Amino acid sequence: MHIHILGICGTFMGGVAALAREAGHRVTGCDAGVYPPMSDQLRALGIDLIEGFGADQLSLAPDRFVVGNVVSRARLADGSPKFPLMEAILDAGKPYTSGPQWLAEHVLLGRHVLAVAGTHGKTTTTSMLAWVLEKGGKTPGFLVGGVPLDFGVSARLGDGPAFVIEADEYDTAFFDKRSKFVHYRPRTAVLNNLEFDHADIFDDLAAIERQFHHLVRTVPGTGRLVVNATEESLQRVLTQGCWSELARFGAGGEWQARGPHDAFDVLLRGEAVGRVEWELSGLHNQMNALAAIAAAEHVGVAPADAARALGSFRNVRRRMELRGTVEGSDGAITVYDDFAHHPTAIRTTLDGLRRKLDDAGRKSERILAAFEPRSNTMKLGVMAAQLPWSLESADLSFCHTAGLDWDVAAALAPMGERAQLAGAIEPLVKQIVAAARPGDHIVCMSNGGFGGVHDKLLAALRAAAAS
Repeated sequence: MHIHILGICGTFMGGVAALAREAGHRVTGCDAGVYPPMSDQLRALGIDLIEGFGADQLSLAPDRFVVGNVVSRARLADGSPKFPLMEAILDAGKPYTSGPQWLAEHVLLGRHVLAVAGTHGKTTTTSMLAWVLEKGGKTPGFLVGGVPLDFGVSARLGDGPAFVIEADEYDTAFFDKRSKFVHYRPRTAVLNNLEFDHADIFDDLAAIERQFHHLVRTVPGTGRLVVNATEESLQRVLTQGCWSELARFGAGGEWQARGPHDAFDVLLRGEAVGRVEWELSGLHNQMNALAAIAAAEHVGVAPADAARALGSFRNVRRRMELRGTVEGSDGAITVYDDFAHHPTAIRTTLDGLRRKLDDAGRKSERILAAFEPRSNTMKLGVMAAQLPWSLESADLSFCHTAGLDWDVAAALAPMGERAQLAGAIEPLVKQIVAAARPGDHIVCMSNGGFGGVHDKLLAALRAAAAS
């Protein structure tokens, strides 16, 4: 089969492309931004890429066009279509489908699908679960919205029946407004947490809860729902109906943790069944681990083996990923990259680092948070009032304000001199370098490239140290 993917350079659609190519299909694709590293990864797989969405691509005559959710029926200011290829497909009556639908029909059918859903932690927990199954001899397939360091790729078919997938609640395509995860038909589903997000497509939290219950409805009676017991929103989802085995984790659940976040016993109904000792920090990662262990047990990996496997888990790129250190005569300045962009995720990331430093007897070391409100929800300013709360664990915060039409200064006013603003990357870097001192930890948080701020910071810090 020849498929042509519209929006191929997105993380999810790029994963679909890699899986299709591995399965032996001919794959081509197009996108508005065909550039490294995704373009290099796809071309290395033998996938031909085209820049833009020109209608002339109709002449490729694939068996199926696979449409990413970046594509719409939008018009430009002059009235011409933003995606001429999509208009040509519709006019010509050519066959098309969404990425999730193609994946369901050609990859997931007949597999034991383990789907990981939630507002936060999907990528990390999916990667944990895939690694636990790998170490447990299951050789799973997986599709992750990031690059797990233990695998080095975001997607593979795998040899066993298990397939682990990051189950996103974002909509499927312009012609299918259901959440992506409704297509996956999991036998094991993790509901990690649930907060309001994606304000560009959901009116309120209740609308997202409804989509989560659509997912619950697809899990068979012999399946398992692994649910965060501490989330009221998820309890509301379950009260709408639950037809599968329920495994709850966290306070009040059957699966709990005992001990500090970096070395803890895993308890099942009060009995110790495994122990996790690792380099990760934060309550969120402890909860992610419980979810992964409970899900892995459903496909035959013993909790003790799962917990042991997590001891060698190396996390995911852009999850508190160390980008570099700058040594000075009085100590080092450390720069991290993190994907956090929702206020809760920002708070969790910074709080996890603060606790890790405090527990190591390094309470004097400061945290400098550099962030950009880049997600669609944050661009709308829906959660602006939560930003001071999310940044409480940071000693200083630096916000990149480009592209925002809400009053960032007013939102951060309660932080006083602890917050600084910059409308471009260069002045932001200068602000941070001027404030930084030996022993500081600079955490750069964004769900985008952040203008290459990490490398620019490291270069400026090294220049300052040399002078």
